[in-house]
Amino acid sequence: MSQDTQSDSKSLNFLEEIIEDDLRKGKHRSIVTRFPPEPNGYLHIGHLKAICIDFGLAEKYNGKCNLRFDDTNPVAEDPAFVDGIKEDIQWLGFQWDAELNASDYFQQLYDWAETLIRKGLAYVDDSTQEEISEQRGVPNKPGTESPFRNRSVEENLDLFRGMQAGEFEEGSRVLRAKIDMTSPNMQLRDPVMYRILKRHHHKTGDKWNIYPTYDYAHGQSDSIEGITHSLCSLEFEVHRPVYDWFIQQLGIFPSRQYEFSRLNINYLVMSKRKLKRLVMENYVSGWDDPRMPTVRGLRRRGYTPTSLRNFIEKVGVTRQESVIDYSLLEFCIREDLNKTSPRVMAVMEPLKVTLSNWPAGRVEEMEIENNPEQPESGNRMVPFGGDLWIEQDDFMEDAPKGYFRLAPGQEVRLKGAYIIRCDEVVKDASGKVVELICSYDPSSRSGQDTSGKKVKGTIHWVSAAHAIDVDARLYDRLFTQESPEVEADELGVDFVTLMNPDSLQVVSGVKAEPALASLKPGDRVQFMRKAYFVVDSDSTADKMVFNRTVTLKDAWAKSK
Repeated sequence: MSQDTQSDSKSLNFLEEIIEDDLRKGKHRSIVTRFPPEPNGYLHIGHLKAICIDFGLAEKYNGKCNLRFDDTNPVAEDPAFVDGIKEDIQWLGFQWDAELNASDYFQQLYDWAETLIRKGLAYVDDSTQEEISEQRGVPNKPGTESPFRNRSVEENLDLFRGMQAGEFEEGSRVLRAKIDMTSPNMQLRDPVMYRILKRHHHKTGDKWNIYPTYDYAHGQSDSIEGITHSLCSLEFEVHRPVYDWFIQQLGIFPSRQYEFSRLNINYLVMSKRKLKRLVMENYVSGWDDPRMPTVRGLRRRGYTPTSLRNFIEKVGVTRQESVIDYSLLEFCIREDLNKTSPRVMAVMEPLKVTLSNWPAGRVEEMEIENNPEQPESGNRMVPFGGDLWIEQDDFMEDAPKGYFRLAPGQEVRLKGAYIIRCDEVVKDASGKVVELICSYDPSSRSGQDTSGKKVKGTIHWVSAAHAIDVDARLYDRLFTQESPEVEADELGVDFVTLMNPDSLQVVSGVKAEPALASLKPGDRVQFMRKAYFVVDSDSTADKMVFNRTVTLKDAWAKSK
């Protein structure tokens, strides 16, 4: 990259500063990054930061970003997760340069393991997992060496080959690197390189009886691919010396690891193990449940790629750990949907309105703008008749001063239509208001108003004769506590007990304008004056289902 194309240094984050310095000094001709998910679950919002950084920096500096599946644990991996991860990344608007797998390098990794054994830098250990943990000890005291640490090269090679040949049982032996049992960094205390797993692998089948650990496979995989900037979150900082050690001892391409702060958001659980439990024990409907923090769940909830990428941009890239407020995520989707979503009329809690002076059988078409933020989106025609639905909370029988919606003897404008006055209130035997008898002013039609009236209230409506019934699923935060995992531990309770009992409410019989019948799953709209919604994949020709993406304002803050 030439000097004149470099960004203003004042606007660079620390990773961009590193990259621009490397390019300026000629350390690399171009950059190569990678996004390395493990295919043992679907991507969640915690992965978004890494995705945007890995792909975004490669894009900014005209480099390459590989998608590499870290498929070193066949016990938990599934091809369905592979397909889902690829779909999510592409939906977010990114495209990888090469699709690769750690398993592509299994033979090379095995050969390098034998190289380290020959150099006296790796050994087969018969210790149990518990014994290895005891040997490592604690950070402020040196560990103790395994009794098998000084086996001969010949014995280690013979045993390692026997491990791969399937001669030993799972858990009976591991291959460990011989580094430093006195290091204050626990990761350097002879980390495990291989363990015996006699499991079928979705890519390599039954070829391997041993599988490399993350610490052994990751740096060498980066090196094979020529990754110049291996970017990961701060919890891997203590693993960097191990990453560097293997590369140095093997004398291979010197990939370099850099760490940034992970994405922490309140009111969310992002542990794959806990998310899997929510799915498997039916606390949610699946990985794509709109309350889940998975990319699939956010997508079904109605979030857009633009809103999620803007969210990550606002969070920024630093090395300082912090907790991001969930309301920032909601702000980003509101900001995007406000610009892009058509406004439609839907009545959530219907109250019947009969216009007593409306000519029998008459139907008019009212012109309603699709989105005031996008004048180019034009207008649509909405049918209007003498029988209408309005929201129950747009009427008050005993209205206080300053109430500008409908009340006995009070006038209000119907959005894009006429001014009406409430003349009579009809109640059932229990005293509940079930119908309003109103009159309309024929001279007050919107755009043609000659009535001279000035009314302060405007409400939405739906023609009863033309309305379609839809279901609305009102989603909210899945947990009531800001830090559900931490607070569950502090309280000594199961984290599922902190789930929000009101995270999903289903409203049936919502009265909607007929244009909504033409929408398809994934289409997003604003229910005027209510919230943003998306058409759910459960919708059928007979019944449309809308998921609430987010309210028009932060209702959660008010409820606390």
